[in-house]
Amino acid sequence: MSATGPGAPLRSWLFVPGDSERKQTKALASAADALILDLEDSVDPAQRPLARRQVGELLARCGAATPQLWVRVSAPAGTQLDEDLAQVCAQALPAGIVLPKVSTAAEILTLAARLQSLEAARGARPGAVRLLVLATETPAGLLGLPQLPRELSAHAPVLQRLAGLTWGAEDLSAALGARGQRDGAGYTFTFQLARTHTLLAAAALGVQAVDGVHTQFKDLPGLERELTEARRDGFSGKLAIHPDQVGPINAAFTPSAAELAQARRVLAAFEAAGNAGVVSLEGQMLDRPHLLLARRILAAVKV
Repeated sequence: MSATGPGAPLRSWLFVPGDSERKQTKALASAADALILDLEDSVDPAQRPLARRQVGELLARCGAATPQLWVRVSAPAGTQLDEDLAQVCAQALPAGIVLPKVSTAAEILTLAARLQSLEAARGARPGAVRLLVLATETPAGLLGLPQLPRELSAHAPVLQRLAGLTWGAEDLSAALGARGQRDGAGYTFTFQLARTHTLLAAAALGVQAVDGVHTQFKDLPGLERELTEARRDGFSGKLAIHPDQVGPINAAFTPSAAELAQARRVLAAFEAAGNAGVVSLEGQMLDRPHLLLARRILAAVKV
């Protein structure tokens, strides 16, 4: 069960093939904050009707489950997205939709309108189905990412629905024809650019920034390095492709007791000073950015 509260970021997002009941059962028993029931890359196109039916039945059976149940649908540029939504939402709505291979803001707006119609048909409140956008899987999506906050700013219901942005290297690599994504120092420039733009756009939109997958699921030291970098830079969660990755991800994005204690001291210092712009704490001058960071740390475990 998730250790985070209802308003806290989701730390671990575990992909699960939509057509594998065995893997779904195993994933439901994991400590993941969210499962992403996949109808896209991990499912053979011939198996997609089975996957839709199976995912729809799982949503109806589990209800408001922990972990949260999200669904990765087909790419918006294809012909399968509407059928994905119609089938998986026939009996119950998921907690959220993961939209892959986004190229334009218009694709996000179109999906949001479709979700609003589905919510109305099922008597759910508007915005009940959240949205996580895979923002860098196409070259057009990566090029347009810096403009995304401005393009979505006039659409308040969509912004309220948007839970976060995440990024992926695999599909972008294939689209570019890249022979590799890393050198001895980590990701090469293009993929660092994708990661950085995702982080910045998420912050500008006021939504969660979720780091991409570590594809070598047996490489736990490599995962730990990525987690250290992700938390350092400002990401608050990470995609996973194997249940063994969930524990390290949850640990990395759960503030330590020392961090929580320091955040509470910062908050108390500002409150004692009447929320002044600058306060002194333990010989250090603190200003508003310190207060905002303290609030963010405490929100990660708010219950």
